[in-house]
Amino acid sequence: MLAASNTSSIGPSLSKVIVPSELSEIEGKLADFPRGTFRIGLLIPMCGSAGLWAPSCISSAQVAVAQLNAKDGINGRPIELIMIDSALEAQTPVEEVINSLIEVRAIDAIVGMHISAVRQNLSKIVRQRVPYIYTPLYEGGENTKGIFAIGDTPDRQLGPALEHFCNDMNIKNWALVGNDYVWPRSSNTYAAEKLSQMSARISFEKYMPFGVNDMSGLVAEIAETDAEAVLISLVGQDAITFNRAFGEAGMHERMIRFSCAIEENGLLASGEDNLKELYSASSYFGALSTPENENFRERYYAIHGETAPALNSLGQSTYEGVQFLAGLMTMHKDDWSDKDSRCSGAISFDSVRRPNKAEQPLGVAPIYLAKADGALFRIIKKL
Repeated sequence: MLAASNTSSIGPSLSKVIVPSELSEIEGKLADFPRGTFRIGLLIPMCGSAGLWAPSCISSAQVAVAQLNAKDGINGRPIELIMIDSALEAQTPVEEVINSLIEVRAIDAIVGMHISAVRQNLSKIVRQRVPYIYTPLYEGGENTKGIFAIGDTPDRQLGPALEHFCNDMNIKNWALVGNDYVWPRSSNTYAAEKLSQMSARISFEKYMPFGVNDMSGLVAEIAETDAEAVLISLVGQDAITFNRAFGEAGMHERMIRFSCAIEENGLLASGEDNLKELYSASSYFGALSTPENENFRERYYAIHGETAPALNSLGQSTYEGVQFLAGLMTMHKDDWSDKDSRCSGAISFDSVRRPNKAEQPLGVAPIYLAKADGALFRIIKKL
């Protein structure tokens, strides 16, 4: 699933984008990789339920590459991105692709923005052969050596938001819906414990397979309960399908929706009429008004233009993943394989989510609560 046959560049400081093709072509295509480059396998879903995230992920990673290549790249080596489809629906399993790339030394590192089930499978394949930066929100607890999970976790993202809804808005009855894999189930286990502590209860809980084309039945089931809020842990297109069915049924008049994974692309695709009373919590929103985000936005649109893919937390995470990798290789070029996610707070790197101070740990990145306002998020408060 690797080839260098389809290459492109955006701006003079960006490396080529190498799009995967067939596994059998790997060795034959190695000659197309310039010698001396630092090759990052950028794992992003390019098809299936999560495929809508790909353009933002690619565009954000390219900003990091341009910024680093304008200096010394990584350890003096210019950076190249190799795009790899990490969707569950991909024709060739990503585990096969990555193992082959590592075996023939076609990649020097991995930056992955994909679901946790893929990360768990890849952890058995990578085995500290290359550094692996995992960027999106996830369920927490990833302490495998050589893997660095830098995204939001339920204790910092979900917990404070539930406190706001239960204590400040007096919402006590909840419905939980999600896709049937590790992150929704783990997050909802955390949510159930948190809700119980606040004397709230779960009126409904259900997990759906990926790719359900009609969520009206699920919405109808929720309508039969006394839920005042729905915690949505559906991914990508499935969340969009749910939002459309929810809006068409006028369910916003009865309850709110809250999700940690619905971002600006999801809003645009859901349609403005289907977004009433929809909330999200994250350490990043495109509308975030901080010096760090203003600088990032300026770089992003300078490279990609005003019609660039929407800025959002999952896309922006690949920027931070590439930057974190550069910081890791600067500080731990020779001993990174002995480190894991627990050292992340000590890595100095160019971050959009946190103030750029080396002495501040990664975990202090603020979490914000936002509400859908048309097809954009309006930040309500810092949690």
